[in-house]
Amino acid sequence: MSALAHDLPPAAVNAKLIALIASGAVFLGVFLSGFVIDEPAPYDLYMTGLIAVWALFGLRISRAAMPLLTLLVVMNVGGLIAMTQMSDLMETPLYLSVSLFLAFTSVFFAAVTEARPDVYRLIFIAYVASAVLTSLAGIAGYFNLVPGGEIFTRYGRAAGVFQDPNVFGPFLALPGIYLLYLLLTGPVSRMPLLAVPLLIVVGGIFLSFSRGAWGLFAVAAVLLTGILFLQSRSGLFRLRVVVMTILAIALLVVGILVLLQIPGVSDMLSNRAQLAQDYDSARLGRFDRYAIGFQLALEKPLGIGPLVFGKIYGEDTHDIWLKMLMDYGWLGFVCYLVLTLWTVAAGFRLLLRDRPWQPYVLCAYVVYIGHIGLGTFIDTDHWRHLYMLFGLIWGGIALEYRYQRQFQTGAGGHPHPAGPSRHCDDPALPSVVRP
Repeated sequence: MSALAHDLPPAAVNAKLIALIASGAVFLGVFLSGFVIDEPAPYDLYMTGLIAVWALFGLRISRAAMPLLTLLVVMNVGGLIAMTQMSDLMETPLYLSVSLFLAFTSVFFAAVTEARPDVYRLIFIAYVASAVLTSLAGIAGYFNLVPGGEIFTRYGRAAGVFQDPNVFGPFLALPGIYLLYLLLTGPVSRMPLLAVPLLIVVGGIFLSFSRGAWGLFAVAAVLLTGILFLQSRSGLFRLRVVVMTILAIALLVVGILVLLQIPGVSDMLSNRAQLAQDYDSARLGRFDRYAIGFQLALEKPLGIGPLVFGKIYGEDTHDIWLKMLMDYGWLGFVCYLVLTLWTVAAGFRLLLRDRPWQPYVLCAYVVYIGHIGLGTFIDTDHWRHLYMLFGLIWGGIALEYRYQRQFQTGAGGHPHPAGPSRHCDDPALPSVVRP
């Protein structure tokens, strides 16, 4: 190995070393996203420095990813305008700074995955590792398996290394779906290796007792299996998807049945499984606040300022659309709506196309669709993993844009006669980055 390295030009050795350092830096950033027990979290501090360093050494935002940056920045401008309506700024400057930081993390992940599609696999591996560890912490805390494990629970529910089980559960959805994807499409011999981390992650989702997380994972899993079924023209592969889906469901059901035998789990499940809790339908509960907030939005088009709604009515909006109207005004609301529709439409075009990065975009996309529905019942504007989802999907959108342009025009600027195919001569678009 040393002789081979000695024969390589110094520039090639340096380039390889820089690539390894860059990959490790991204891996660590994604890994830290699973540990947010206090704020500012290690993820926040680390990603701030990483984005700054990367920007100094060549972070490039392509034209295809520019709508993501523009819409998120203008959305935060709406928050600044809404802040002018406040008599007491409270913690608003810090709140909007976090919003802008999260927007930049989204653009960072889009730019990095577009520049190096092979980083997709690294990101998902880091995410799975983080999810397994924080799930184990939540499970250990819930069952009091370690001294001081109560710091990994909230309200009698598993929270892992998070402040809120309602964020902990949805955070686990993407790694759970990715492991499910590998289970459905990978070799049978790999099933035991995938079943263990999948059960751990799903166990974390279940013990979070977050109705939103349960629904999110269920919706994403159904979408994933449906798209995989439609994606293949092979009857044998479709049969495999059906059989593996049945086996995966059986595995999860057995795991949940085992958990239900533990005292206290079934009682918490019956309580949390109710469609409407007291805080939903009570006077000035969640549903009443929806009506009040949307009426207020008609009277205050500039918004009332970040965090003000919760100060007035005792609880936050618990609805991302109402949150946008109150905290970011109609300007922020329109930007977020456009971003949502654009992401859904542009991402949908990638689902059935055979690209090296398609599996990763597919997993991120189905989980993102679930988050859209989840946002109707909870504020998601400061969820770190949601902005990572934006970045992963928009990285794929930007790659598809470049892929199409390459085959529409040849080297001399003339139309390419063959049109798009599975293969690509662009060195930045490797032929294999499969899971």
